Amino acid sequence: MPITLESNYRLLVQSIVDYAIYMLDAKGYVVSWNLGAERFKGYKAEEVIGTHFSRFYTDEDRAADVPSLALERAVQDGRFESEGWRVRKDGSRFWAHVLIDPIRNDAGELIGFAKVTRDLTERRAAQEVLRDNQAQFKILVQGVTDYAIYMLDATGHISSWNPGAQRIKGYTLDEIVGEHFSCFYTQEDRKNGEPQKNLRLASTIGRVESEGWRVRKDGTRFWAHVFIDRILDDHGKLVGFAKITRDVTEQRKATQELDRAREALFQSQKLESIGQLTGGVAHDFNNLLMTIIASLELISRRVPDDPKLHILIENAKAGAFRGAALTERMLSICQKTGASTRTIGLGRTRSRDVGSAAELSGLSYHHHHDFSHDPGASLRGPQSAGARADELAGQRARRHAGGRTGNDFGAKGNGRSGPLHETAGGQLRQTGRRR
Repeated sequence: MPITLESNYRLLVQSIVDYAIYMLDAKGYVVSWNLGAERFKGYKAEEVIGTHFSRFYTDEDRAADVPSLALERAVQDGRFESEGWRVRKDGSRFWAHVLIDPIRNDAGELIGFAKVTRDLTERRAAQEVLRDNQAQFKILVQGVTDYAIYMLDATGHISSWNPGAQRIKGYTLDEIVGEHFSCFYTQEDRKNGEPQKNLRLASTIGRVESEGWRVRKDGTRFWAHVFIDRILDDHGKLVGFAKITRDVTEQRKATQELDRAREALFQSQKLESIGQLTGGVAHDFNNLLMTIIASLELISRRVPDDPKLHILIENAKAGAFRGAALTERMLSICQKTGASTRTIGLGRTRSRDVGSAAELSGLSYHHHHDFSHDPGASLRGPQSAGARADELAGQRARRHAGGRTGNDFGAKGNGRSGPLHETAGGQLRQTGRRR
């Protein structure tokens, strides 16, 4: 049997399995059937040839006379194309893409139709999933109010807008779509080309993240945390940018306040450490001053009655008392108490220092502390350092005018000496007899 063009065409049609290709007569009855049609619809050729093609339609479509309308449109328009549900032999449905072309003879008379059907069920399912995802994503984006999420085209003009963007920036959808996103930047940033720089970086490296001042519709500023991501199509061509902006003004203020609090705490701790160090030095210096004062008192008992020498001793004692008063102030500040206390610290004076000075002068010394009211017992004195110095100067004058005052350790030449005690005037007095 010779191979003709018609036989080749028939072989070609019969071998196609991805498309259902078959013929209908002028009334819509099936007159041919290929392997693709058998695979899609489930019918063998002997089962379907001679039956009307409306059997492949759903009951709803048949009730609406969709098969007849399809043939009429094919005759009128020269082709009919549509997508819709079709029914297999087992009753299951598939989504079909259908082409119906009229076939005419050489005289132009309609003799039938060529029908090509393709099963697009999987593609439609994928498209539905994509549409569902897009719809869900749109709902998600539109539901976000804490973030401004919107799209830019490749040149930086706004193409979408969500409620978060409207809340943060103040523009409505109709006001802002089509505008360039540089309107959100400060005048200084626009002059420096920051918007264009960010788009160039995003298009080059894929993403830009930054923080900075942005401007609302009313002109107020807010501190923004910004992401710009490039968007590429299936061929890798840049089609736009996704931009996410968050107002972090309050977080920035809170961070700054926390930093200031930490700095204040650090300074406080540093001052506290300095105060503790100063307090320790002041206590030690106070002990030394008390030893000096006690020694000067004992020296004044042992030296000859030389006015010039006594002036020097009194000057030394006045300086020691002034130093003790200053030490008292330092201790008061370190202890966060007022400096008006009427004491000069003696609480930690080492008894061996004062006692040694007493032994050198041949006096008997008893060291006495009174901790009943203050753990840092002190040498009591009713006046400040300056007043104490004035008192000592007056004592010197009285000495040169007529002898010792009642505030000395004891009367010179009385042949008696005894323990050292603090007087109401803040001086040390000798009482009792030498043993």
